Amino acid sequence: MISLMKILLVEDDQETADYVTKALSGEGHMVACIADGAEALDRSLAEPWDMLIVDRMLPELDGLTLIKEFRKQDTATPILVLTTMSGVHDRVEGLNAGGDDYLSKPFAMVELSARVQALSRRPLRIGPDTVLRLADIEMDLISRTVKRCGAPIVLQHREFQLLEYFLRNANSLVTRTMLLEQVFGFSFVPRTNFIESHISRLRNKISRPGGPELIHTIRGSGYIASTSL
Repeated sequence: MISLMKILLVEDDQETADYVTKALSGEGHMVACIADGAEALDRSLAEPWDMLIVDRMLPELDGLTLIKEFRKQDTATPILVLTTMSGVHDRVEGLNAGGDDYLSKPFAMVELSARVQALSRRPLRIGPDTVLRLADIEMDLISRTVKRCGAPIVLQHREFQLLEYFLRNANSLVTRTMLLEQVFGFSFVPRTNFIESHISRLRNKISRPGGPELIHTIRGSGYIASTSL
C-alpha cells in the first residue's frame, strides 16, 4: 500500500520538476514545487511537510545550505537529495548535511518512487523502533536476534542488515541500487549476481515449511518484502 504524502520539491530545472511532479501527483501525493532555494527554505519552515526532495544546485541558496538550515529547526522530516553530482564525496556531503537518501540524475521514475516510499516508512530519528515484524518473523534490534514462529534464526552481519532493510521497507518496492547503496555501501552496480546471491541465502535461512514467502522478486524492478503477493 502506498503512503500518500505532502511533498515539497525544490528543483530549478523545469523539465525535471514537471516530470517528478506529474509522476508523484499521479500516485496521489500532493506536490508543491519551488525553484528558488531561499524561497524554498522559507516555505519548508512555514508549514508541515511529510518529505522534502531537494536538488543541490539551486539559485539564491544552494541545496546543501538549505538542508542544513532546515535541519536546525526540523530533525525528523525525511529529505531526498536529487542531483547530477554523483561522486562519492558529493554523496557524503549530502548525507552529512542532513539528507536521508541521495539519488543521482538521470534517474528512472520507478527508482525515485521506490526511494520516496522507503523514506516514508523509515522510523523518525527521535524514536526508532527496536523490534521489527512481518508476518511470523520478528527482529530485535537491541539483542540483534531474529525469530520466525519463535524459533531462532542465525544470520551473518550482512544478512541481518539486508533483512532489516526489507522489514523497515515492508510492502514497498526496493531496487537493487537501493540495496547496494543502503545495505552494502556500493556506489556502483556489480556485473555479477551479487545481490541475487545474498537474497537467495537470506531466503533459505528465513524460510519455513508451509509458511508464506516473505521476499518476492519483482522482475525488472527489484524486490518487495510482503505476505500479500
